[in-house]
Amino acid sequence: MSVKERLLELMREENYKPSKIEEIMKILGIDYSQKSILEKILKEMEKEGLVFKTKRGKYALPERLDLVKGKIEFHSRGYGFLIPEDSNIKDIFIPVSGMNGAMHDDTVLVRVTKRVDGKSEEGEVVKILKRANTTIVGTYEKSKNFGFVVPDNKKIHQDIFIPKGEDKGAKTGMKVVARITKWPEGRRSPEGEIIEVLGYKGDPGIDVMSIIRAYDIPEVFPKEVLKEAEEIPTEIPEEENKRRVDLTDLDFVTIDGEDAKDLDDAVCVQKLQDGNYLLYVSIADVSHYVKEGSHLDKEALKRGCSVYFIDRVIPMLPPKLSNGICSLNPQEERLTLTVKMKINSQGEVVDHEIFESIIKSKERMTYTNVYKLLEENDEELKKRYQYLLEDFKLMKELALVLLEKRKRRGSVDFDFPEAKVIVDEKGKPIDVVKVERNIAHRIIEEFMLVANETVAEHMHWVNVPFVYRIHEHPDIEKLIAFNKFIHNLGYHIKGIEGGQIHP
Repeated sequence: MSVKERLLELMREENYKPSKIEEIMKILGIDYSQKSILEKILKEMEKEGLVFKTKRGKYALPERLDLVKGKIEFHSRGYGFLIPEDSNIKDIFIPVSGMNGAMHDDTVLVRVTKRVDGKSEEGEVVKILKRANTTIVGTYEKSKNFGFVVPDNKKIHQDIFIPKGEDKGAKTGMKVVARITKWPEGRRSPEGEIIEVLGYKGDPGIDVMSIIRAYDIPEVFPKEVLKEAEEIPTEIPEEENKRRVDLTDLDFVTIDGEDAKDLDDAVCVQKLQDGNYLLYVSIADVSHYVKEGSHLDKEALKRGCSVYFIDRVIPMLPPKLSNGICSLNPQEERLTLTVKMKINSQGEVVDHEIFESIIKSKERMTYTNVYKLLEENDEELKKRYQYLLEDFKLMKELALVLLEKRKRRGSVDFDFPEAKVIVDEKGKPIDVVKVERNIAHRIIEEFMLVANETVAEHMHWVNVPFVYRIHEHPDIEKLIAFNKFIHNLGYHIKGIEGGQIHP
């Protein structure tokens, strides 16, 4: 057992009282010569919020001192709420006077000062464990002898004071990035220095750059990550050819938006003589190239996902992978993971296989072109894709079967209209158009849904650890209140008494 674990075990004991370091050493039988090491360990535990040191130099667990650890969620008016790490503890209201220098999203310890029955508890910040906002994006306002940055994030309600000579030449109305050099204390605002001038807020592209800087999204990949990507061979290794299922003869296609570059899934449909459908859904096998613990893996973990803006994409992986060997480009062999499903006329998956494979996508299709083929009978496109026309008709047929099955099961279709901003070559918005969802979108949605359900069910029955994405059950109190409201309109939620809610 480590010293840290021994300390926590001691402080969790029912009879433990807040103690000074010398008393702790005596209880644990630690030699006095090790005091400096123990002090260092306790200091680290303090920073993590595992223990709290009182004004009298005594150590105890925060919860024993009526302290709660969590993150501050600010309101633009200056007050906020502590969102506790322990989900069993309700949010705690923090008035402006109780912030004590904390800023939005900081990790803090809060002492509860008031308890009101049936209402949120009130508290004050007693210790700031971790600062969340070391840099701030905002609009610069210049005065004669100083300036200040008005944060874009309205939850950061204090302006950042910029001393003379620390403005990097910024002018009033410019978007800037400021680094905080002095944290707020009492009524004093935070102080900082401008480290980057982005440009005037109305200029094209500045709004996107502001978001990129505000969320600290890395635009450039580190050298070691790029080097590792460049060393990956573009040709499929012979051993992979031998051990994977070869699906290169099948008519796989990708269906995406016109401006998509990372084509990560492809589909193929066949109809069997017994009337059943055979659906193949293949996704790029990124895990073959991104090995656990590699520079690529660590960078991908840090980024979390690709970020899509109106005029650009900041990928999770270097372009050689995201747009290259991990993109299912037409007429190029690619390593994939495939779900093969036999589906009957009622939309039920009666058999399935999951395996590693190699495919060669025949065409890079767009939603628009598939729609024109299926719904508008576009003669020019029919000539171009004559050899795939029956495949697309079969895809539509199967998609409608799957949709009908979901409707019978009580599925709710949130078909809300979407908008797309059109920008010119300089990044300036020139139009906003409605995104039309058509049969091509429906095909991909239905195929991905049935593939995801099939994989999830498979993993459930083989009883292996797996990450599932689910919708949580609605809060029963809110459901009861909502049911009372819609009762006046002549509606009723089925199954509310037994907790089995369905449309």
